[in-house]
Amino acid sequence: MNKADISQILEFAKLLSGKFSNKEQAINRPKYFANINIYFQPLPWELLSGPCFYSEQSYDYSPWSPYRQGVHKLTIQKNILILKNYQLRNPERVAGAGFMPELMKEINIDELIPRVGCSMHFRQVGNCRYLGKIEPGNSCLIERNGEKTYVISEVELNKNNWNSIDRGYDPKTNLQVWGAKHGPFKFKRSLSLGNHLTKHWLRGI
Repeated sequence: MNKADISQILEFAKLLSGKFSNKEQAINRPKYFANINIYFQPLPWELLSGPCFYSEQSYDYSPWSPYRQGVHKLTIQKNILILKNYQLRNPERVAGAGFMPELMKEINIDELIPRVGCSMHFRQVGNCRYLGKIEPGNSCLIERNGEKTYVISEVELNKNNWNSIDRGYDPKTNLQVWGAKHGPFKFKRSLSLGNHLTKHWLRGI
């Protein structure tokens, strides 16, 4: 791991760590977009022997009942930043940890289940600007309405914004069966949660 890689990981980690809200989008286009908050909280290096994060997404009216929670380990390979995804065995135990980080102490490695095929790959495309896509292979599978689908996710991250779009496809027909039909969700950073991160946090690299 060279100094350039360490510097890029740290920059990306600081950009990722935060609270993001699409409140403005939800107000302007309420028919198509609910008001959602996303949190990415840095976790102790020791959890996965590397830089990692807890994330949750919830509707603004129900912050204690997130509909998506996960843990993510950050690595880099040939200038590609990889967020490996894990699901929690008992996510309800840490619901709300996005804004009450003391709840994250309940997270341990035995609680984590790798989400095979669901890593996000990010490339830097400008100053503090990254584009991410789910790893190739169409193997990130989730069940919707009793049917298995594969997920295609795309993300743009910069200093002020997190724009994302998720779609689900039928593995047999490759036709879209769920997900965004009116463009990406456009979140704005409302809080930075990574200002304290330093190279010391990456001491295991």
